[in-house]
Parts: sequence; structure tokens; C-alpha cells
Amino acid sequence: MTVIRLAIAGASGRMGRMLIEAALEDEGVVVASAFDRPGTPYIGRDAGELLGAPCGVAIVDDLRAAIAAADCVIDFTRPEGTLAHLAIARELGKAMVIGTTGFDAAGKAAIAQAATDIPVVFAPNMAVGVNAVFKLLEVAARILDEGYDVEVIEAHHRFKVDAPSGTALRMGEVVARELGRDLDACAIYGREGVTGERRAETIGFSTIRGGDIVGDHTVLFAGIGERIEITHKSGSRMPYALGSLRAARFVAGRAPGLFDMQDILGLR
Repeated sequence: MTVIRLAIAGASGRMGRMLIEAALEDEGVVVASAFDRPGTPYIGRDAGELLGAPCGVAIVDDLRAAIAAADCVIDFTRPEGTLAHLAIARELGKAMVIGTTGFDAAGKAAIAQAATDIPVVFAPNMAVGVNAVFKLLEVAARILDEGYDVEVIEAHHRFKVDAPSGTALRMGEVVARELGRDLDACAIYGREGVTGERRAETIGFSTIRGGDIVGDHTVLFAGIGERIEITHKSGSRMPYALGSLRAARFVAGRAPGLFDMQDILGLR
């Protein structure tokens, strides 16, 4: 069995720690390097120390050396950091798994451009269950294409910096595509004041931020006399980590291209 060497970005963060924990339990991968921003308090410390399981890999701030040591970079940091890491991975010919959200159009275009030279998995949510929900939404939208109003409700912890979440936006995109709509034209992000009656073609988004909520997402199809709700709730970040490792095993060693979890799960 080929063992994939991983570089974990943002290694001292919440998601970085979860990725390291999952990787240490996966015989198909090894943590080859772990890196974080210069000045982070954990630079120089063992990447597994925060988990109570030292692994012999120190967290470093030398991005180039860390990326060079791996077959694949897994990144759940911030858009600006991810794009910097992507540029180095592209230069060095390394695969990349991107779970970061909040990219603008230019950032997404940069990822697509990099994927002409290296294999990249870019998905708003790496959890297998969430990607199953995306597929269920395709079916639901085709069936409930007349007489149902669509609303997307999402909740995350107080530290999340982008809204709506990337997962919520992808849910809206899936439904809009099946309904033959342009999400940019029909999305409503919150309501206040005298808004008038709801226009049938709109897709609404509601955002909740508070506490330590890992991630809850519901798509509501509201008709006359009935409601259909498709919901996914995350109890921890481990499903994102496990999906990311699956993505890394899929993408490492592949020809250049842009993939997402639907490709990896065979849901196209």
C-alpha cells in the first residue's frame, strides 16, 4: 500500500489538530510536516503534543520546506493563507486538498488556474454525509420544482468569519441549478423591515453564529400544508478530517485537475 505524505496547514488550529489526530490513526497516510504562521506560539513544538500524542514532527513556519516534504497539502486556514500555500504547492508540483471557505471570485479563479498544473480537491465541505445531502438535494429539487419556497438555514460557532457558510452556499447552488435559476440573481441574504411578499423564485439564507456549534445545515422546502427539511448536523470536526484524508488519498499522484468530494465519492 502506498502511504501518502501529508503537510498539514494551520497545524495548531482547531481543524489542524483534528486533521493530525485523524492522520495518526490512518495507516494510509503519514504526517510528513506541519506548519503555521510565523509568530504562532506553537512553532517548534511537536504537532501531536496538543493531542497528548507526540508524533515526532515539529510545527514549523517554513512553508516551502514543509510543502516540499509532502505529497499533498491539506489546508483549512483562511483564503489569503491558502492562496499563498497553493502558489508554493503549484511551484513544487504538490497535490492540494482545500477545505478553506470564504473565497471571492478571484480566489476561486486562482484555484482553478493552479489546477491546470497540479491536482486540487476544492470543496466547501469534506464530510461524506454532507456530500450525500448535496445529492439528496438534487433529487428533492427536481421533485419539488413547483409550489415550494426554498430556504437555507445554517449555524456555526462564534469564531467563524464568513457567512453564509461555504456549505450553505453550495446547498443553494445545487438547488438553484436543478431549478434552472442563477443563485447570484435569486439569493436573499437575510431580511429586515417591510420586505413585501416573498417572491417565489428566491432562495433565502439565514445565518446563526454562537457558542461552539460545529456546523448545522438545513434546506427547507416549504409548500402549502407541508414542509420538507433536509438537515445535516456535525457533532465534531472529525467527519471533515476523515473526508479530507479520503480526498488526499484520491488526489495524490493524479494528473492535474480540479476535483471536489462529489468526484471522490462517485456521485457525478
